[in-house]
Amino acid sequence: MVHDNWKTGWQRARNHEGFTRGMQALLALACVLALGWRNGWEDELMPVVLGVMACAFTETDDDWRGRLKTLLFALSSFSLMMTAVWLTLPWPALLAAMLALSAFTLTMLGALGERYRALAFGSLVLFIYSALSAGNHREQAFELAPYLLGGAVWYGLVSLLWAAAWPQPTVRYRLSLLYALLGEYLRLKARLLEPVQGADRQRRRLKLALHNGRVVDALNAAKDSLFNRLGRGQPPAWLSEAMHQYLAAQDIHERTSSSHESYTLLADAFARSDALYRCQRVLSVLGEQALKFAQAIRERTPPRHEGQTARAIEDMQAAIAYLEASRSPCPAPRPLQALHALGDNLTGLARVFASALRGGAAPDLSLVDHQVHSLGEAWRRIKAQLTLNSALMRHALRLSLVLLVAFGVMQATHDPHGYWIVLTVVFASQPHYAATLSRVGQRALGTAFGLVVGWALIRLFPGPLLQAVCMVLAGALFIGKRMTDIRVATGAMTTLVLLSFHQMGMAQGVIPARLLDTAIGSVIAGLGAWLILPNWQARHWPRLAAQTLRAQAGYLHAILEQYRQGKQDHLAYRQARRHAHNAEAALCNAYAAMRKEPERKRLNMTASARFLVLTHMLQNYLSALGAHRGELEAGALDESSRRMAERLQQGLERLAQRLEAGHGKGEMAPEQQAGQAIAEPLPAPEARPAAAEPVSLLQAQLDLASRLLPELEQAAQRLIQNSQ
Repeated sequence: MVHDNWKTGWQRARNHEGFTRGMQALLALACVLALGWRNGWEDELMPVVLGVMACAFTETDDDWRGRLKTLLFALSSFSLMMTAVWLTLPWPALLAAMLALSAFTLTMLGALGERYRALAFGSLVLFIYSALSAGNHREQAFELAPYLLGGAVWYGLVSLLWAAAWPQPTVRYRLSLLYALLGEYLRLKARLLEPVQGADRQRRRLKLALHNGRVVDALNAAKDSLFNRLGRGQPPAWLSEAMHQYLAAQDIHERTSSSHESYTLLADAFARSDALYRCQRVLSVLGEQALKFAQAIRERTPPRHEGQTARAIEDMQAAIAYLEASRSPCPAPRPLQALHALGDNLTGLARVFASALRGGAAPDLSLVDHQVHSLGEAWRRIKAQLTLNSALMRHALRLSLVLLVAFGVMQATHDPHGYWIVLTVVFASQPHYAATLSRVGQRALGTAFGLVVGWALIRLFPGPLLQAVCMVLAGALFIGKRMTDIRVATGAMTTLVLLSFHQMGMAQGVIPARLLDTAIGSVIAGLGAWLILPNWQARHWPRLAAQTLRAQAGYLHAILEQYRQGKQDHLAYRQARRHAHNAEAALCNAYAAMRKEPERKRLNMTASARFLVLTHMLQNYLSALGAHRGELEAGALDESSRRMAERLQQGLERLAQRLEAGHGKGEMAPEQQAGQAIAEPLPAPEARPAAAEPVSLLQAQLDLASRLLPELEQAAQRLIQNSQ
């Protein structure tokens, strides 16, 4: 039993993305320190370690070909950075200007994608490491450059070989995380089906919408991990299976997102029946199944299926069949029709889960390629960001200015460890105020914790060999945790620095200097996010809201094409669906960030939350159309449904235009108000009279979506009046 638990724990750990990065760093640092210790290269050891760290910052989730490309780019960029330091080191003002220019240029490279964002960050850190190692001596900068570059080359080779030997762990980790988040999403969705009077469904819907943003982020991360490993030929069996699991997760997400009626209306209609409880039971069981599947992917064990899903679906279908036979609890046909559609969707959801558990190849393995393939395309992407309305441009300018301030403080105080101020600014500064504030707090706590741990290790292990071992472990922990836990990562790096200074006989005064410099750098980064081109979410929220509405209109158009031509899970449909979910996730993330900003810098939070919930409801109604698109014959789009869909698309487009035109003005101009009737005022879904006869699922869902437009218009108007 102990052996099985140990084996399971090892499987879980070795498939964690942070564990993979940490083990690479452990191997690289252990070899560096062993070689340095054997040959007595204590003085040259630290620059090599810094080169290893800088190269680790440039690492992204790629196959060996992608990592080789990144490594070549990184080494070229590192060489330019070290040359820039060598040329400007004797003149502090020129060095500061070069630092600011490099920060701006490298940050703008982030417009090209995640690979280039990591490359830019690692290059900027190496610029500072190079200046830190050289002190004020130009000759020393020249002498230490090969050691910095050698450390980067060595870590790059370790990473390259690791990616070639073990390409699967990161893919499995991201897929397992995706299914774990889907399990939580199913649990939160089940809470909405609880037929209890007076339940706070608004709060539950908001929580569901915010969690949906995390699910979408996990879908994107899994997609990137898979795409980076797809070659031109036939993918290996494990990758085909992973693609199948990813595409199944997309279908699960669409079906779970679906809504077929107002949950308040369903709760009122079936208050005296157990039908909704049966539906809730199915969602809960499927949520547990998703969590077990996530565990099976992570631990590389066969997924366990105990048959609870089939029994729960049988009970649900029996409850719905009883209601259809009796009709007594629900005299109106529409709630019963919606309940029947809900039951069909949950049954289809269980079939998708079964398909994911069985594995196999997906029918269409194509994914959208967002990478840059030419200099012209790269310039177009960067040029599009060269405006003060761009969050990236504002961050690049802000980072350059705060680095100048940090460098000035370092020069004015003649602090021998002053580059720690600059490094703190680089690590703490983020594109948004809330993220910067969070990073500042985490770095401060991590630094204090690391100093305590480092001091304790020096006292417990006075021997240099054991301290070297601790340095290797601290460096590996830093690399492994830097993406997931900033406090632990900062603490590990601080421990490494303290131990290294002790090894070199320079530990006197390091602890107070590290604390003081971290505090100064944190204050500079925080004030910069507050005062220098602050990127308040209120500036972007109306634009993101408009993008969400347009993306949902595009999703609706793709769904209608499916109803015309028949169900096809091709790339065009999946791209439209993903674009709609990405836009809504961006809106959710912006709302979550805005809640952490100063109150006077926010939009009307009540109106923002209401608009977010309404857009999520709209997405749910459209997702139901997408989930059921295979149940009708091709060409099932009748003229009445087509007109309803066109009216809905036009209404969404007009509301998007209104948000963009009214942002910062408080109201529309008279010429814009003409013809802006978005939708005919209709009663809310809960209050509308029941239809005499059931309507088609397509018409019912389009009607539900259309009835949200007046509420969306009211919430949008409140946002426009409050926007700055």
